[in-house]
Amino acid sequence: MRTEAENTALAAYDTVAEAYAETFPDTRAELPVDLAMIDHFIALLPDGPRVLDAGCGTGRMLPYLAARGCQVQGVDLSSEMLRCARRDHGEFPTRVGTLLDLDEPDSTFDGVFSWYSTVHSPDEELRRIVAEFHRVLRPGGHVVLGFQSGSEVIAVGERYRERGLDVTLQRWQRRAGDMAEVLAECGFTVVAQMERAAVGMEREGQAVVIGRR
Repeated sequence: MRTEAENTALAAYDTVAEAYAETFPDTRAELPVDLAMIDHFIALLPDGPRVLDAGCGTGRMLPYLAARGCQVQGVDLSSEMLRCARRDHGEFPTRVGTLLDLDEPDSTFDGVFSWYSTVHSPDEELRRIVAEFHRVLRPGGHVVLGFQSGSEVIAVGERYRERGLDVTLQRWQRRAGDMAEVLAECGFTVVAQMERAAVGMEREGQAVVIGRR
């Protein structure tokens, strides 16, 4: 059974899937420093690593990972987001699923890529998700999490409502140090973290944390 937060996020992303795919078709929203953290994550993995894009959405990051040698597959809660992923990036396998209970055996992946996929999860669900990431990673595997930095819960959806899309959604900001503590509590060793100020049209700062199982 889905949680209240999952149901809210599912309704929102099913609604905005096409607009999201149009607005964020690839990595152009990322700064070089953001991509450098992803590249560092990949460099920590073995050759030809199996990587799960956990919360892959419209699949925009799958080509980036694959171009750097990763064997990628995606999972996402929203079937509409995955419809866009299969249309635009159909060469990569994707499936519907919840991050709270990944339908994967223990120790399956070399890497878990969680790029802004935990930002709508309250703290108690975040810990369950990170514990699932730990479970499906092989010993020595790595996880990377990207998210908005801060310490507030933000109501989002204004920009979509301006486009005629009725969306109600909350986003949890977190400091890099706070996320590092969550990873440590779930059995990870934090090996890198980055936090930066908002740039350009961004309204919030951004953060990335990498942990090793």
